Amino acid sequence: LEKTHWQSFLGISGIETSFRMARHITTAKNHVFKNSDLNQVLHESESNLLSKTKIVATIGPACQSVEALCDLLEAGMTCARIDLTWAPIEYHKVSLRNLHEAMRRTRRLCAVMLDTLGRELMIRRKYGVDENGWPGIFEQLNVKQGQTVTITSDPSAECSDSVFPVTYSKFPAMCQPGDNIFVGRYLVTGSESSSLFMEVVDVSATEVTCEAKNDAVLDGLLTIFHQERSVEGLSNLQNDLSCLTVFDRQAIEALAKEFEVDFVSLSFCRSVDDIQEARDFLHDIHLDSVRVLAKCETRQSLINFRSLVHASDGVIISRGNLGLDVRPEKMAMIQKAMAVTSAILGKPAIITRVCDSMVGIPRPTRAEATDIANAVLDGVDGILLGAETYRGKYGIETIKTAVAICREAEAVYDHENHFDHLAMESEHMIRIADEEGLDDPEHPSQKSGLHRTQSGARSEAELNVAFSSANLTSLGRQAKTQKGSSASYSAKLESIAAAAVKTAESVSASLIICLTHTGKTASLVAKYRPSQPILTLVVPFLKKDGMKWTLEGASTARQTLLTYGLVPVLATPSSSSGETLMEEAIAMASASGILKPNDHVVVVSRSMSQEFLLKVISVADDGRSIEQIRPKSLMDMLGETGHGAGPGMGTGGSLARASVLIGARP
Repeated sequence: LEKTHWQSFLGISGIETSFRMARHITTAKNHVFKNSDLNQVLHESESNLLSKTKIVATIGPACQSVEALCDLLEAGMTCARIDLTWAPIEYHKVSLRNLHEAMRRTRRLCAVMLDTLGRELMIRRKYGVDENGWPGIFEQLNVKQGQTVTITSDPSAECSDSVFPVTYSKFPAMCQPGDNIFVGRYLVTGSESSSLFMEVVDVSATEVTCEAKNDAVLDGLLTIFHQERSVEGLSNLQNDLSCLTVFDRQAIEALAKEFEVDFVSLSFCRSVDDIQEARDFLHDIHLDSVRVLAKCETRQSLINFRSLVHASDGVIISRGNLGLDVRPEKMAMIQKAMAVTSAILGKPAIITRVCDSMVGIPRPTRAEATDIANAVLDGVDGILLGAETYRGKYGIETIKTAVAICREAEAVYDHENHFDHLAMESEHMIRIADEEGLDDPEHPSQKSGLHRTQSGARSEAELNVAFSSANLTSLGRQAKTQKGSSASYSAKLESIAAAAVKTAESVSASLIICLTHTGKTASLVAKYRPSQPILTLVVPFLKKDGMKWTLEGASTARQTLLTYGLVPVLATPSSSSGETLMEEAIAMASASGILKPNDHVVVVSRSMSQEFLLKVISVADDGRSIEQIRPKSLMDMLGETGHGAGPGMGTGGSLARASVLIGARP
């Protein structure tokens, strides 16, 4: 893979996308082993090591109890996903109450993600409710290959083996003879028979007549997916449903009133307008701190992908539906390109559908184990488990297995190449920003009714979150734009983040500590994928809302649990000095086994004048206190590691001198 050229992946021609290929094609990140000796991987793993890759688990009937959630937290779950597609609000309240109790018992922090129903189309069927409030559909549908199946928008139609009532009244208008339709159990896995592929034979005003292409036994909640008919872009009519249903809005507001919500995942997100609609709604109900994730599930989301990454707080690569909307041979390259783009823009990327077989068996297939490792090497931030924990028999084993595979892949991750790759791409972003400025062009609103939307994407010129520099030796040049004004705040943040990672590598540090209020500095450090864990010390602060003051910080700490490598710690509000706070962090890291005496630590913090500070400290012999490393000692240390300490002796020496104090006031 040499270039993340999306048109070549999708077979798209003649479409103006947000990537501006005529000017720049993003170079893909390569990964190679440093050597081919199998002894580097064939060894006993340390089971007590932290996984830098995050694990999102879906809470459902298989794991809703307090005891089960305690086990999931102990196994490595960092974020709990509440799926609003199925079950009433009261059921989800029980799930969140149990999660809160499980966190109290295990003393482990866990983020909460609400995953919306959005534009999901379903087959309307009768269902019942069990004693726990979980809705269930107990009648199976049996379909044979070659059978005729009618999809109808008639609201009075009854579901049967040959008639599927659809929940979207305009569905027939979207279809043409020859189209492919997929009907399957919600969160169906590849190891189950509850998947039906059909070809459209005839279309009327209210009915779509199809021919079944395979035998299927359909049970549970059934969803329907209209596959894109074109291989060169978008020719299907897109539905005119809102990205947030009425139920989504009711559920988010009701759950957020009683519980702390950290993320909202927008299912079938396809344009920047969707993200803005979600942000406007969250603002209206006073949930501005909730972060919005773009869940990419269709060809539409790929064409607008870069603008979606830029506008959102992260992306979910929903490989189940996405794999239906693009050709199978393109999926691997698309996943790599999505991971690369997310990394360049500094946003977390989460992938789905990794351990389908573990719904029913306690061990993954060889392909699944390889898939997880490759995803980590591609640069994703986390793994989202759906049916595996939602209704699977081996949820705990699935999380333990995923964590173990992630640790092994992380151990051979090519950190140096990743850093160089991001530095090169960021230089291009800085040049574009200098040439064209940062003003955002207006975006066309979504048309009403059925439409063929292709790209409402923003240009690369406005992607200022991707500003960064290869090292601080060139900071002076980059700190001025063509008009002589100061560099953007984001550019300086990127510079200090890159410097922290490079310094940690130069002095062979064991840990990076970031003091932060919002988590942005820590996330930018994580973007460069250092080999060290990143202790994210979130310092609470007072925020005024009208006449009301609130203490912010807990949500920021939880929200870092979706970013690769970040280990959040919520500092206790106090008048302690920065050095006292740092000693407490060092003591805690030592007690956790992350640090030992004489280890070096790189610290990113702020001075009293709000300037960024980057310094190197050392753990004292007692393993709890710190020793300051003076500039001369730091130069000697860099010289010993081969990075040089004098003029012209390499990036490391210049970096250490230049990165002691950088003014970046907001």
